[in-house]
Amino acid sequence: MNTLRTLFKNNIRQYGMIIALASIMILFQILTDGILLKPLNITNLIQQNSYILILAIGMLMVIITGNIDLSVGSVAAFVGAFSALLMVKMEVPFGIALVASLLIGAIVGAWHGFWIAYLKIPAFIVTLAGMLIFRGLTNAVLKGQSLGPFPEVFRGISTGFIPDYFGGGQIHVLSLVIGIIFSLFYVISELRDRKAKLKHNFEVIPKGFLIAKIVAIISIINLFTYVLATYKGIPNILVLLSLLVAIYTFITDKTVIGRHIYALGGNEKAAKLSGIKTQRVMFMVYVNMGILAALSGLVFAARLNSGTPQAGINFELDAIAAAYIGGASATGGVGTVIGAIIGGLVMGVMNNGMSLIGVGIQWQSVIKGLVLLIAVGFDVYTKSKSAS
Repeated sequence: MNTLRTLFKNNIRQYGMIIALASIMILFQILTDGILLKPLNITNLIQQNSYILILAIGMLMVIITGNIDLSVGSVAAFVGAFSALLMVKMEVPFGIALVASLLIGAIVGAWHGFWIAYLKIPAFIVTLAGMLIFRGLTNAVLKGQSLGPFPEVFRGISTGFIPDYFGGGQIHVLSLVIGIIFSLFYVISELRDRKAKLKHNFEVIPKGFLIAKIVAIISIINLFTYVLATYKGIPNILVLLSLLVAIYTFITDKTVIGRHIYALGGNEKAAKLSGIKTQRVMFMVYVNMGILAALSGLVFAARLNSGTPQAGINFELDAIAAAYIGGASATGGVGTVIGAIIGGLVMGVMNNGMSLIGVGIQWQSVIKGLVLLIAVGFDVYTKSKSAS
């Protein structure tokens, strides 16, 4: 029990948000008379929140360094407009346009990173300027009008589904198979992690609790894929999101650059004295944010089937809120990719649930603001308790 108590105390923010997400889903499932968790609505939830979740991953990395990026919504809009210009007006092939759009995002990130990392101008000012610059450039590229439609292959990024090679008819069999394969990988990962911890004499949860945890997670995974299988299967965007979560979780947990990012956010001076090239790390974090903002803009444009001047409005606020609600610290050095995804899902489920029960947009903003304030307040409270 002491081990469990310590484990929960050390991960109180993440476990707390998982409990909060589950509670919110149950609440809205009841209030919407079961509509929230219907296959069609779950698919809509994934597709509607995909671009915010992509941004939340990049924003998490920025927040871990102790900084912020207010430009991501405008950058997403600009890249969406740029991709429309390439694919719709200039008829550039999909692959070339995709690479060019992501390259534009990297250049934008490098622009911000140069001013922040090397010239030491506060990130708030640099990215606020970027927000204004790229919002203006979006309107300039589109001349104030939407531009579309996109080619079918591009739209498939956001609205398409993986094909069922098994031809299951009413049930998307491949989705069920993917759920089983993912469950096996999860079990292997958990067992390997436990074995490694025992080898180095780290504390682990009792075997009975581990089995209960594995059974619960496997049940959720396979129930989720079954629900999707009863509609059209797994959306393409969910595959993309899963890859991003896996890649960035690996980077933050298992790589040197990931440790350097956390060290930079924890104490920049100490990190520099220990030999970490803090300026380069900061620069690369913003390049990464630019690429993910570009990808988010592409996903959003594919969903709308057009580049539009109104794209990306308030995206930065939703991404920042997702990272903070998911456990990132306002002072830097703390946060996880999974936490940011959970935070984004909390916001997404709240938006969807409140819309389904008819809550006005003005009250939705009030409630989301209060949730964000409570999440950051909880972070400050837990830090002060641990310090005392």
